[in-house]
Amino acid sequence: MFSTQQRTFSLTNARLFVAKLHKLSERYVSLSSSNLFSSKGVTTTLFPEFEKDNTLDIHQNLYDYSINSSETFWATLARSRLKWSKEFSQVSDCNFNEGKIRWFMDGQLNASVNCVDRHLEKNGDNVALIWEKDEPGTEEFITYRQLSEMVNKMSNVLKRHGVGKGDPVAIYLPTTPMAVAAMLACARIGAIHNVVFAGFSAGSLSDRIKNAKAETVITADEGIRGGKKIPLKAVVDDAVKLSGCVKRVFVYRRTKRDVPMTDVDFDLEKEMESESIECKPEEMNSEDYLFMLYTSGSTGKPKGLAHSTAGYLLYAGMTQKHVFDYKQGERFGCVADIGWITGHSYVVYGPLFNGGTTVLFESTPVYPDPGRYWEMVERLKLQHIYLAPTALRMLLKEGKSWVTKYDRSTLRKLGCVGEPLNREAFDWYNVVVGDRKADVVDTWWQTETGGITISPRPSEEGAEILPAMPMRPFFGIKPALVDKNGVELQGNNVMGALCINSCWPGMARTIYGDHQRFIDTYFKPFKGYYFSGDGAVRDKQGYYRITGRMDDVLNVSGHRLGTAEIEDVIDDHPEIAESAVVGFPHEIKGEGIYAYVVLMEDGKHNEEELEEELRKMVKTKITGFAQPDKILFSPGLPKTRSGKIMRRILRKIAANKPNELGDVSTLFDPSIVEAIVKRHGEKFIEAEYELPF
Repeated sequence: MFSTQQRTFSLTNARLFVAKLHKLSERYVSLSSSNLFSSKGVTTTLFPEFEKDNTLDIHQNLYDYSINSSETFWATLARSRLKWSKEFSQVSDCNFNEGKIRWFMDGQLNASVNCVDRHLEKNGDNVALIWEKDEPGTEEFITYRQLSEMVNKMSNVLKRHGVGKGDPVAIYLPTTPMAVAAMLACARIGAIHNVVFAGFSAGSLSDRIKNAKAETVITADEGIRGGKKIPLKAVVDDAVKLSGCVKRVFVYRRTKRDVPMTDVDFDLEKEMESESIECKPEEMNSEDYLFMLYTSGSTGKPKGLAHSTAGYLLYAGMTQKHVFDYKQGERFGCVADIGWITGHSYVVYGPLFNGGTTVLFESTPVYPDPGRYWEMVERLKLQHIYLAPTALRMLLKEGKSWVTKYDRSTLRKLGCVGEPLNREAFDWYNVVVGDRKADVVDTWWQTETGGITISPRPSEEGAEILPAMPMRPFFGIKPALVDKNGVELQGNNVMGALCINSCWPGMARTIYGDHQRFIDTYFKPFKGYYFSGDGAVRDKQGYYRITGRMDDVLNVSGHRLGTAEIEDVIDDHPEIAESAVVGFPHEIKGEGIYAYVVLMEDGKHNEEELEEELRKMVKTKITGFAQPDKILFSPGLPKTRSGKIMRRILRKIAANKPNELGDVSTLFDPSIVEAIVKRHGEKFIEAEYELPF
């Protein structure tokens, strides 16, 4: 036991010690901008290119520098991180009013060299790809050296068959090493790859082939997904007949099944057998197109967004490294299909550019059971996983036992992409999946932007991450909220159209074959700005929250409401799995609110009582006029195979226009639409009408 005198002495010493620590911490802060500490603590991942500049001592200063000295910022990174065969002399030439975006003019390089060749000398035996096949536990590992051989052999095959610089090549393949090799082979010889999600119908594939004027198609006999075989070659055969421009089809034997072969068909692996493992890369100009990728258009006509070589590659690599704080030797698990921009940027180009190890996920989140992702995390020891909110909500519905039975302790970053992440899904991701030990990185970006534009990271070390919002703009991205009159809203606590008031290297350059549509869609609505089509809120702290597509912003009795905001409240109810809110014509309000609600499977529901509860929750958490006028309990929601909710279909049903739904064959489960139409008719329509099925 201590005497009173001893305790007093100990307390005095403790106070002196704390005071000394405080002085030391102040000294550390004063020194942190000096070269003694370089850029450590400036931001969550280091930028060695700027560590000698003592003015860039905090994250905000580095971000401001990327905006105010944009050309210097991007030129420095381009010279440091890209491998050039001829360095550029002019940094940028951008004019949003003309839809002109050009970066690193007259520079020359090759994307396949930057993603494969430059890693061979020191890291050729490192794993580049982990092919997570449909059946768990059957993964394959492909090194950079093996990938190089595949790419070069396929490049030589394409060249031998007459494919050259500037030629579009349609790729209709499952997420496999052969698909990555096909993309990089096109890049190596200067062809423009056009990857089409291997789930689109023959008509949709044909539309993309015809629009691109592609004479070459690379496909497989079949795909395998969720234990089911997908007849890819049969779809391509029908698309070729509809297209009228295809001269050659290369067929990869994924399942080894015999499929009909015509005069234009070639066995890809047999063609590659005799080819050399060396192929001289084509020197591409910075602004030569690397790929085009089609996204849905509001007119129903797909838009082929074309991306450049240097600008896209730099931006994809930068965002993959700095948003996720990617470190050499880590395993990066983006589970997107390569047929989407997420697969391009964060399965293929971003990770390979950084010399990383990337996962090719061929299956579904629920095959053979809802624990698939987390079993894969344990087996492959992944440090990163990047997935869609739709998948999270689906897995949340299945319960946490499918997660907690597996070891997820290797995970450092939990990424999310595709649509606004609601609060319930954020919390589940953070607490159940990450055990509160991994950053939840909720990202906002588009096919058009080429890479992540708003995300909680990078940031100051240890900076807060708030739920259900991407929060902070990436370096070089200057968001702007604009009102309906085109006036930029200043300050915080404002809501408007989400635009970007800066030009960055990763932007799409045009809509292939229709530059005027490119201008009209993205630059004409708000002069001098890139218009994303989304709405957003900049909150009191200056953080950004996405409210959804502008056509998903409701105008109820003169009040503007974001559908995502209402969905967040509904999804917070413990009996609700997910929801989708759309507007419908309302005789009095102008626009009414229609909520499609999916219930938890194990809940005990009284639908009338539940409707009342949901309306009260919305009234309490948002406002009275935000309460849904109509609530339909649905067996599911119409989604694309990538998990995107097709709100266009839901709006047509809500407006009593079931005969105007359009093609639903490309949905993951088209039967859901029929079920929703039937329930809507039974609940809200008195008169009989014919179902469009």
